[in-house]
Amino acid sequence: MKFVDEARIKVQAGSGGRGSTSFRREKFMPLGGPDGGDGGDGGSVYLRAAPGINTLADFRIERTYRAGHGEPGGARDCTGRSGADLYIPVPVGTTVREAETGEQLGDLASEGEVLPVARGGKGGWGNQRFKSSTNRTPRQFGPGLPGEKRTLELELKVIADVGLLGLPNAGKSTLIRAVSAARPKVAAYPFTTLHPNLGVVDVGEHRSFVMADIPGLIEGAAEGAGLGIRFLRHLQRTRLLLHLVDIAPVDPEADPVRDARAIVAELKKFNPRLAAKPRWLVLNKRDLLPDQDAEQRARAIVRRLRFRGPHFLISGATGRGTKELSQAVMTFLQDRDREARDRALSAGGIGAARRAST
Repeated sequence: MKFVDEARIKVQAGSGGRGSTSFRREKFMPLGGPDGGDGGDGGSVYLRAAPGINTLADFRIERTYRAGHGEPGGARDCTGRSGADLYIPVPVGTTVREAETGEQLGDLASEGEVLPVARGGKGGWGNQRFKSSTNRTPRQFGPGLPGEKRTLELELKVIADVGLLGLPNAGKSTLIRAVSAARPKVAAYPFTTLHPNLGVVDVGEHRSFVMADIPGLIEGAAEGAGLGIRFLRHLQRTRLLLHLVDIAPVDPEADPVRDARAIVAELKKFNPRLAAKPRWLVLNKRDLLPDQDAEQRARAIVRRLRFRGPHFLISGATGRGTKELSQAVMTFLQDRDREARDRALSAGGIGAARRAST
């Protein structure tokens, strides 16, 4: 299935049913009076974050969604049946905006979360609602209000703990294949990865995290070079970035330090908050050099970058160093979770700590 991370749809809530104009007609009740019931309310439209959906591709086929209309009221003060609500399943991680105003309506970041996007119209009043001491035989009724109609823009941002960042052919797809069951395409040419891939990295019993691989960036991506920066949104929900650097580039004129700085510059152009996320340096392709040369080159790159954070020398192709990297990432994530629980516990008690842990 083609990966689609943007879609535009139209939603139409149901209209309310009209009220009834009816009068009581029974034996021995010559002055029965009005008994017209109200119309039913129109159905509303909701978006629901559902598991097992990883793309917005279905919304390229079906673009208009309508909830049920309310039914008219009946005699004997019978209210019409309300229209059926419509629940539209979307991937977890979908943000929703009003197309005309650009207002963000919600962010469905948790499985099962529901967002109302169009409210159904209220059913019209029956004539019994209009009776009074001066109007004993009312023939008025309410026609029912129309339901809301909206055009929505959906944008998917994948949910992952760790995001991979780097130039095309830095070895991101090879790494995610080495540490998880994900099988993205790997080839000896740039831009092999055309859409984000997710993999679950299992580092022991009940210890795992989700890793996201996005298409590679190049200098000038913010201006549309290469695949641009449209996929960087998928790193916004991550808690840690792994910046992969090729220590043995094929091009003799390539400079890993210059390229790494260019990637960081593109991050800042896209979103300063994304650039401020914790970022580790992963020096890849050590298998292409003798051990001593690989370690020497890795130290030189770290020194020239003046990088003070954690850094790892690995080979995604052979798997060397990837286990240690995965264990370190898992420890980092668990420490962050523990800190969040402690903060929540001190601020709001046990209930808040449990919510923070989820």
